[in-house]
Amino acid sequence: MHVWCASLNLPAWQTERLRQTLSTDEQRRASRFAFEKDRDHFVAARGILRAILGQYLDEAPDRLRFRYNPFGRPALAGDPDGLRFNVSHSHKLALFAVTRGRSIGVDVERIRPDVTYEQLARQFFSRREVAALLALPKNLRREAFFNCWTRKEAYIKARGEGLSIPLQQFDVSLVPGEPAVLLSTEGDEADRWSLRELDTGQDYAAALAVEGHGWRLRCWQWVVN
Repeated sequence: MHVWCASLNLPAWQTERLRQTLSTDEQRRASRFAFEKDRDHFVAARGILRAILGQYLDEAPDRLRFRYNPFGRPALAGDPDGLRFNVSHSHKLALFAVTRGRSIGVDVERIRPDVTYEQLARQFFSRREVAALLALPKNLRREAFFNCWTRKEAYIKARGEGLSIPLQQFDVSLVPGEPAVLLSTEGDEADRWSLRELDTGQDYAAALAVEGHGWRLRCWQWVVN
């Protein structure tokens, strides 16, 4: 299980070089962003993804082709070597998770002080999770909220079914300092999946969800050339 971490704040010349590797559809999607920073971050994320996958497949990044499931989840066309991947980015940071033969999901979120976390928790978390969150000292609740949010997002991304899976219908651990665990799911599939907290720095929370157990994790920093 490989996770690559990359900054999306790149010099203009690097962003432009990555733009040249994107498909016509990706460039069209980039042009829809209203703000230049958002456009550049999208271009950087897609371009770095192509560079990473191209490295695994020994293929030129601009030659890669993607397909999308009905929920918008991307995969490599033709399923070369059973390679699976998932991407998440927040603010200026992106994570790229890569493996073979397993479903995988990753999520990263910037821990923002302006988030009304108790209100959002009551709206999107399960009753068990809300109770666990509110039982914590107030100084731990914001971190716990983002722990819960990223773990839930990573899991539904690994399932590849988007928000068709209601967030309230499964439980994850959230207490800071305790292991990331999928506690329960609808249909009792919790044992099929494993969660891992990812350390990306004090200003972010991140999580990885993987089908199966017994895997090893390696993490690297991706440097754009």
